[in-house]
Amino acid sequence: MTLGKPDRANTNFSLLLIIVSDLTRNKLRVLLYLAVLLSGMAVILGSHQNRQQVIALEDLMQQKDELDVEWRNLVLEQRALTEHNRIETLVEKQLDMYRPTADDEMVVRLK
Repeated sequence: MTLGKPDRANTNFSLLLIIVSDLTRNKLRVLLYLAVLLSGMAVILGSHQNRQQVIALEDLMQQKDELDVEWRNLVLEQRALTEHNRIETLVEKQLDMYRPTADDEMVVRLK
């Protein structure tokens, strides 16, 4: 027996066996560690989903604002196109119609 070199078979421990034996001895700690990891992942996924929903909401709000502006412009255009003065001018020019005078009016009586 030599004192200079230790026996290699006695000192060669399998790291995997050490880890497994450690995990089986401390089952509660392992479960708590896994619970912490899972809750952390849940927080990350929840935050990501929240950000995606906020982005979608902002896009919809912007689209709503654009549609609101377009609707206001259409209402103004409709009011401008349906003004009585404009219609009367178009009728006089295009259809050669005019407002009847008192002399042109006729009363029709029905029996």
